[in-house]
Amino acid sequence: MPGLTRRLLLAVLATLVPAVAASPAGAAGHATHVAPSAHANAGIVDIYTTLGFENGAAAGTGMLISRTGEVLTNNHVIRGATKFKVIDVTTHRRYNATVAGYSVSHDIAVLQLAKASNMQTIKLGGFLRLHVGQQVVARGNAQGLGGAPKEARGHVIALHRKIVARDVTGESETLTNLIATNAAVEPGDSGGPLEDAHNRAIGMVTAGSPSGAPRGFAIPIRQALLYAHTIMKGKSSSTIHVGPTAFLGVVLKDVSGGTKIQQILPNLPAEAAGLVVGDVITSLNGATISSMADMRKALLSLAVGTAVSIGWTDTTGAAQTGTITPASGPPQ
Repeated sequence: MPGLTRRLLLAVLATLVPAVAASPAGAAGHATHVAPSAHANAGIVDIYTTLGFENGAAAGTGMLISRTGEVLTNNHVIRGATKFKVIDVTTHRRYNATVAGYSVSHDIAVLQLAKASNMQTIKLGGFLRLHVGQQVVARGNAQGLGGAPKEARGHVIALHRKIVARDVTGESETLTNLIATNAAVEPGDSGGPLEDAHNRAIGMVTAGSPSGAPRGFAIPIRQALLYAHTIMKGKSSSTIHVGPTAFLGVVLKDVSGGTKIQQILPNLPAEAAGLVVGDVITSLNGATISSMADMRKALLSLAVGTAVSIGWTDTTGAAQTGTITPASGPPQ
């Protein structure tokens, strides 16, 4: 397998934040390798994923939010995963996991650990009032190295921030109502807690600045839990996906007029439907496909095993139509 992808969204455009008073020397934006107590790390898990259709692997962090092993993390941590290994950082026990559900637009996902019971959950601070200048610490699986979670200390520098962020594939997404900090979060921290000075999770680390002064962005924990609890109840919506994810078995690239097939995976629906490398998909189940974002949205609306219409432009430039029956695949 290629090298590990240590996932963290990179903020490529953020709204301006107000200036705050200087923090104590050596505190803001500096990470420390000093291991905190086991109690401080209770409820944190390391997440390692196998990206079976991409011939790769990735790493991130998660938070236990139920004693029966439900884990809150970012959707971008689990995207494309075909297998999970989750490690409780305090007990060092390893678990397999399945995807309970996720929201692409809100970057929220919930995993269910296999054979988990009496788990120690994360300490939550969802109803705490946040303010600019308060001390925070992010804990996570920095650089995917495992072991005791690494700390990144800093302060809240703004609230209710809106950012445009991209992942390692170059795809971008817009996230709103984020907590902005000057904690130097790292790849692998995504999905881990942003805590206050009393070890209470007030946010979920989601994005970091790719350059310049350290910046970390977190989804408020109360907001994250709102979507997580909807997933845990098994309720799908226009922004929340629960259940198997439809999969066509193609690797795509955005081009003018649609999404071009870069690779056809063997023994999967696209091959069975007669699509070939170089075809440009233009519609699916009646929806116009102009980008991979359109494709993702269309796939999330499909039922696995139910045939739907598909349109494409073949390698000669001719328009073609047919049917395709999605298989079950990795989360989007």
